[in-house]
Amino acid sequence: MIPAMPASAARSRRAPRPPHPLLHHGRIAAMGTVTALLLIAGVWASWGSAQHVMLPQGRERGTVTVTGCADGVCGGPYTPLSQGSRPRERVVVEDSGAVAEGRTYTVVVKPSSDEAVRSGPGGLLLAWVPLGGALLLASVVVAGGLRRTRPARLMAGAGVALLTAAFLAA
Repeated sequence: MIPAMPASAARSRRAPRPPHPLLHHGRIAAMGTVTALLLIAGVWASWGSAQHVMLPQGRERGTVTVTGCADGVCGGPYTPLSQGSRPRERVVVEDSGAVAEGRTYTVVVKPSSDEAVRSGPGGLLLAWVPLGGALLLASVVVAGGLRRTRPARLMAGAGVALLTAAFLAA
């Protein structure tokens, strides 16, 4: 004689019921919105510096020799390289792991200020670092919330590639 199977075991062998269509579409809409907001925030945070590096026409270009760092910024004397640019006693560059005292960097000066942004390939990659972080965060949402692993892997790969390239170029 075959022993009787408990009711809980019989229920566990059934295929899981699909969620209610409204819950399913609501989850997709919510996670899609979170993903879009993360990516928009990454582009927004990056564009503040990237625009000066990517579109340097009409802006002052030159070099800065970093003489000191304090309170999140590094500064030093500015030597112009572009026509119409004037020498300055001090311009400031954001203090990041890619800026060191005593080194000289090519920079683009932000209009109507003494703030500069690193230029060249290293500066361009550093400007887009916030987008790389946003891609990594969004990949988690896409994989877990939207259950789309291939796009999530592509996003994570692009984020890691961008952050690695910025680290190596700096």
